[in-house]
Amino acid sequence: MSPMKIDSLIRLLAGSVVLIGTALAYFVSSWWLLLPAFAGVNLIQSVFTGFCPPSMLLGKLGWLDEAGMIHWGGRKRGV
Repeated sequence: MSPMKIDSLIRLLAGSVVLIGTALAYFVSSWWLLLPAFAGVNLIQSVFTGFCPPSMLLGKLGWLDEAGMIHWGGRKRGV
């Protein structure tokens, strides 16, 4: 799998949370609308604070390089 930019992954995660939360609100309970609201608030706060939990997790796993590229499963030694 080729490397992906962290920005693309964050948009993918946020979009998935919005779609899942909206579907759950339609089919289960309107309280599920809090899930997409949380995703939106988290995206806004990350712009101002730079705090992004997925980026931090990928960095700790060693999957995120200095250029913001994700290497699934970690980077190969010597590369």
